Amino acid sequence: MAEQVTGNEVIVGLDIGTTKIAAIVGRRNEFGKIEIVGTGRAESVGVTRGVVANIEKTVGSIKQAVAEEEHKCGGNIKSVHVGIAGQHIKSLQHRGMITRSSTDDEISQRDIDALIDDMYKLAMPPGEEIIHVIPQEFIVDNEQGIKDPIGMSGIRLEANCHIITGLVTAANNIHKCVTKAGLTPADLILEPLASAEAVLSEEEEEAGIVLVDIGGGTTDVAIFQDNIIRHTAVIPFGGNVITEDIKEGCHIIRNQAELLKIKFGSALSSQMKDNEIVSIPGLRGREPKEISVKNLASIIQARVEEIIEQVYYEIKTSGFEKKLIAGIVVTGGGAQLRHITQLMEYITGMDTRLGYPNEHLAKSAEETKSPIYATGVGLVIKGFQDLDKHRKSGQKTLLNHVYNIKDLGSAEFLILPKKYLLTTLTIK
Repeated sequence: MAEQVTGNEVIVGLDIGTTKIAAIVGRRNEFGKIEIVGTGRAESVGVTRGVVANIEKTVGSIKQAVAEEEHKCGGNIKSVHVGIAGQHIKSLQHRGMITRSSTDDEISQRDIDALIDDMYKLAMPPGEEIIHVIPQEFIVDNEQGIKDPIGMSGIRLEANCHIITGLVTAANNIHKCVTKAGLTPADLILEPLASAEAVLSEEEEEAGIVLVDIGGGTTDVAIFQDNIIRHTAVIPFGGNVITEDIKEGCHIIRNQAELLKIKFGSALSSQMKDNEIVSIPGLRGREPKEISVKNLASIIQARVEEIIEQVYYEIKTSGFEKKLIAGIVVTGGGAQLRHITQLMEYITGMDTRLGYPNEHLAKSAEETKSPIYATGVGLVIKGFQDLDKHRKSGQKTLLNHVYNIKDLGSAEFLILPKKYLLTTLTIK
């Protein structure tokens, strides 16, 4: 039976992945906690390594996922918070500065917003744009190491920022797919940042932690220390490459390789028995093919080791390798591979655990407890954070995210970045 979504505070996260497209609906309960009330999922057929490769096929998959979710929840989705990933994602450190006119006025959120907006004007290489500007620490009149300058007095306000960039064409293609599917993109959010919101705790982010989200087409890495994002990276390998290796190594078709990986796969061949054999049906009357589970694990282990080595390289590049007390959290579809945490610990020497996306939720649908929904759940959490931030600053703009919009007077408003405001809504 479909659960009717009521109330105005409804956020939808849209995870456009390489293997699946998931629409996840969250709402706030009477205690202010987030509940996941419905999901829709469709096979992703137009995305390659996290980047849209076929507009029409991706639009079809988005419509299918949204239709399934609407059927479950009995509502109409109007706007979505969308994730972005892909090999084109880069990050850099930059210090920005603004000069305030008076020391009499306290530093406010408006000053911080002005500083961040100014960072978005940085000159980028042709074809690239800034996706996120994340302040790490502030400097007020040369006073270093300030985490929250609101309420202080000062003329010169500076910030060390983590800036995430991506290809303009990749972002535009995502935007085009979402709008062609009849939706409005409320925000574009880097997928590892969303996944981190779903699976990491504040204590872990303070102690120092590496988030590794192994998806179908890419592996996303985000490093936190002292509650500050220190490093982000997207590695162009994921679960699909492992499936291709099994397909080539065992001489079977792709669907069979995927099933083998899910049901019998392991990241450690030493944990498999020599005498375990899986029989694969032959094609059109041919003899069945027998595959050793240990050999299967050897094929998988070789590729997973390569992915983990790339992750470990990013950890060392960040310069925080010795400061990550909490170790590593693995999430995403690839986290479901048996013995992956043991292999991760063996290669990196760091404590590793699996990350489940229901850790910060009051209630979630049974299927969203799987690591494959970490990004989608994180997009919902990020959406509520943005809503709270803009509500706190008293801003209102385009009416958008409410289910079954009937009464304009009582509906919620949602902040949209300027580049996404395609139409102006006039209320007479």
